[in-house]
Amino acid sequence: MAVLRLLPSLQCFYCRTPQFPFFHLKLSIPNSSPIPTRNCKPFLAENTGMAVPEVDKKLLGELEAMGFPRPRATRALHYSGNAGLEAAIDWIIDHNDDPDIDEMPLVTADINIESPEPLYITEGMKLKAQELRNRARKKKEDEEKKLEREREKERIQSGKQLLETKRILEENERKRNIEFRQAEKEEEKRARERIRRKLEQDKLERRTKLGLPLGQPAPEKPSTPLASEKQNPIRVSSVAKSEHMRECLRSLKRNHKDDDAKVRRAFQTLQIYVGNVAKIPDEEKFRKIRLSNPLFLDRVGSLVGGIEFLELCGFERTEGEEFLYLPRDKVDMATLYSAASHLKNALTNPFFGLLQY
Repeated sequence: MAVLRLLPSLQCFYCRTPQFPFFHLKLSIPNSSPIPTRNCKPFLAENTGMAVPEVDKKLLGELEAMGFPRPRATRALHYSGNAGLEAAIDWIIDHNDDPDIDEMPLVTADINIESPEPLYITEGMKLKAQELRNRARKKKEDEEKKLEREREKERIQSGKQLLETKRILEENERKRNIEFRQAEKEEEKRARERIRRKLEQDKLERRTKLGLPLGQPAPEKPSTPLASEKQNPIRVSSVAKSEHMRECLRSLKRNHKDDDAKVRRAFQTLQIYVGNVAKIPDEEKFRKIRLSNPLFLDRVGSLVGGIEFLELCGFERTEGEEFLYLPRDKVDMATLYSAASHLKNALTNPFFGLLQY
């Protein structure tokens, strides 16, 4: 039996590799085998088995009493060289994130802890250990600060992208509102012109019935909007449909002006129907509404102007009048966007439907 006492130089007697101090290492060496001069690890692996290292039982009990698992306490005492309770706790703190911290350590030699001589820890050793802990702590703090800076940069970049996306959406919404207002003004001018002509016609008819002489009617001059109506009938039809949608919503609000909650629920339900079709026009379930559905009847179907608004959006009654159905080939995104804009205006404008034109 050969006994190796690890020297303060922290090197193995045979291979000069770094080792832990503060304990004696007993090796069983056959007499017939030569002592290797280099790389003693294969020699130990071939002649001994793996075993749990022996540690200071008193220190192990104190660590377990503090709540540390036995494998973690054993590992801490083993790798801290059984230097003491404080050294073991420091080792646990420094290696708390190790994946194998709760695995029982195994060694290839029979290690017995003996204390034939008192162990003296010099002040220099304490300072060195404290310096190493401070370096490790500072390195960890620097890494955390760097990671936090990177996260802050990512948050700032995400915020900029979100603001830019929001600005683009608001700009597009503003342009659409301007186009809708211009179209509404043109439609109002045409409506006034039609009313004026109707009044002139009624005046002539009354004078004829009363036997009064007919005056010289002023020649009708086609206004500019009428000329543009001939040039662009599709746009005029779209504007007329848009005005009809607004009138449906106004009528719905006027007929139920004493129940604001019901009116608002109807507008929100119509907004959901229109929004679903606009987002996923290929989904048939969004383009088909059962007229006998109690929820639909309560929120939209029983209100004046609700079903008419959906028909203006392109929905059609089936032959048995059981469903409102919007065929895929008749989905008009411009009409849906116009309907969504009117519904949004009806929900956000407190004076919607209260003013007469």
